[in-house]
Order: sequence, then C-alpha cells, then structure tokens
Amino acid sequence: MATSERIFSWSGVDKLGRTAKGEIRATTPAIAKAQLRRQGINVKRVKKKTAPLFTVGERIGTKDVATFTRQLATMTKAGVPMVQAIDIVLDGTDNAAMKTLIEEIRNEVAGGTPVAAALAKHPKHFDELYCSLIAAGEESGTLETMLDRIAVYKEKSEALKATIKKALTYPVATIVVAIVVTGILLINVVPQFASTFESFGSELPAFTQFVVNLSEAVQEWWLIIAGGLVTAVFVFNRLRTTNKKFADSVDAALLKAPIFGAVVRDGVIARYARTLSTTFGAGVPLVEALDATAAAAGNAVYTRAISQIKFDVSAGLPLQQATRATGLFPIFLLQMTTIGEESGTLDEMLGKVADQYEAQVDNAVESLSSLIEPMIMSVLGVLVGGLMIAMYLPIFMLGSVM
Repeated sequence: MATSERIFSWSGVDKLGRTAKGEIRATTPAIAKAQLRRQGINVKRVKKKTAPLFTVGERIGTKDVATFTRQLATMTKAGVPMVQAIDIVLDGTDNAAMKTLIEEIRNEVAGGTPVAAALAKHPKHFDELYCSLIAAGEESGTLETMLDRIAVYKEKSEALKATIKKALTYPVATIVVAIVVTGILLINVVPQFASTFESFGSELPAFTQFVVNLSEAVQEWWLIIAGGLVTAVFVFNRLRTTNKKFADSVDAALLKAPIFGAVVRDGVIARYARTLSTTFGAGVPLVEALDATAAAAGNAVYTRAISQIKFDVSAGLPLQQATRATGLFPIFLLQMTTIGEESGTLDEMLGKVADQYEAQVDNAVESLSSLIEPMIMSVLGVLVGGLMIAMYLPIFMLGSVM
C-alpha cells in the first residue's frame, strides 16, 4: 500500500541565489529535499506542515463534490493524466477535509486502483449512481465524457436545491424575525410603558390591557416558550429523519402547500428528468436508471411513483404509459417522453424537460422573493406598529380628556 503523502513547508536558496520558500507534497522529508534539489533549490529547512488548530465548519458538502467533479472533468478533457489531474485539483482545494479526501483517492489511483473503486471507498460523498457512471466510463474508454456528464448533473442538482431552499427559507425567516422582534418589545419595551400606566389611576383601553397582560405572561414564561419552540423544531427534525411515515406525510403536505407546493413539485419533476436523462444517456439500462432516479427524487410521493414506473416498465409497459398511469407527471413531460421513445432520443428529450422545469423553478422563486420581501415588511410593520399603538393609546386618550 502506498505511503500517504504529506505537505512540507521549506525554505532555501534558488539557482540565482535568492531566498525562496514554499510548500511541497512528499511522503518523507528526505524525498521532499530530493525533489527540491532536482528543482535547483539549495534546501536549508524542511518541516512538516502542521494542521490548523481550528477547523470548525470545514466539512465536505455536495457542492464540494460537484466542484471536484467539474475540475476533474476539465482536466481529463484537456488530456491531463488522471493522477496528475487529481494532484492539480488537490493543490487548488482550500477545504482541509476535502483535501484529505482527494489525497486518499489520489493515493488509491496512483497505486493502480480504478477511479470508480477508489471513489466507492467513500460512499458518504460518492453514491452508488456516481460510482456506477464512473465505472461505465472507465470500461467504455469515455471517462472524460462521463465526468463531464456527471459534473453537469451535479451542478444542475445543486443549483436546483439552492433555488428551492431559497424559496422555503423566506417564510421561515419572516416567522423567526417576527417572533424575535415581538419578544424583544414585549420583554423590554412594554414593561417600561406599563410602569407609567400605573400612575394614571384609570382603566386602560382593552387593546392596551391585552398587550400588557401578554407582556407579563411572556416575561414569566419566556424560558419555557423558547424551550418549547426549540424542542418542537428538534422533535420535528428528529421524527423526519427517523420516522418514515411521518417523513412521507411531510413530503405529501409540502406538495399540497399553497404557493410553495408548486415550486417543490416542479423541482422534483426537474430532478426526475435530469437524473433519468443522465443515467439513461450514460448507457445505464432503463430499469436500473429508474432505480437510481427513484433514490434521487427527494420526495416520498414521487419516489413511490417512480418505483411503480420501474415495476411497470419491467413488466413490458412503455415508459410513457407507465409514467402517465401515476397521474403525477405533467403533460409536457409525457409528450417529450413519447417523442424520446419513438425517436430513440429519450435522454435528450428528458434533458429538455429538466431545463424547462429548472427555469420554471428559478422564475417562481424570483417572483416569490419580490412578493415576500414587502410581506416581511408588512408583517413586521403590523406587529411593531400594533404594539406601539397599544402603548401610546392611553396617552392619547389622557390628552383628549384633558
């Protein structure tokens, strides 16, 4: 097994007698010195580079994997050998965790392990679909084309995920901001007015009295209220990750949600078309491609539907008929599927469907953003304005009596 390379920092004098320093990758300090001497460096010091003391927040995300795939696709398409391509990508990576992962893959590949097998040793970051496509590319001698296809798929998937996340984040942000602002006013501002009202000696307006009572309740129970909200969020997330029935019901509810349901549904359809287009176009048999597509659907309702499509196709039913039978897919997708099956260009037609629905999601989110921003201001204005009116109402009434 190949010894893992390390990063060494060095200092010395170059061919022109100038002081030079930098970093080099090698297995031992002796090998690092030998490599530097071959470059004409008179080495004064070589020292293993220490890892940063704080690496909080550095983890490998799907975006990192997408970037890695795109860079590798670009290098291999330019004719750079695989090990050298991985080295170049490694040198340009800042994320420490991603650097470690790429280094492990590089060592495996340099030792003679096929790229797909090296990636398969890290299933957390490279799923079965990813590795299967890479293996197909290696076997057919079209690895650079397959990497490019996977890179496009990953980039489109990430862009779609970010767009849908943006659409769902706005209302949550509105609620959180409204709760925080209202809480601050009820705990810190209203009590100041309440102490002033006590000197009036007259009955407060009903609205003002309600706000004062609400303020007293929040001051007394704010810790329990805050704890309850945090607990509710934690329990919800926990149930969604551990209870399949609950997760399925949440997915179904998201599809039926007003306004946002259409965005979620279009996103799932775009993901279905993009995944099936990528896998089928890469030479994966339709039944296996549908299997991978069901796993990548991202919504339990559509996962079950795609699994049913797979079963029907396995029984000999055309894809278009099996898809129509679910009653969940739009006419446009059905028509493009029919054209694709009849002309032998299914992957191309599904790619066009994916482009169409990804554009629809982008447009819908832009529209929602322009609509929700004034709504946020309106909600905050009503809350803050209502509380202020409640506080100043007794003063106005007192002035009118005088």
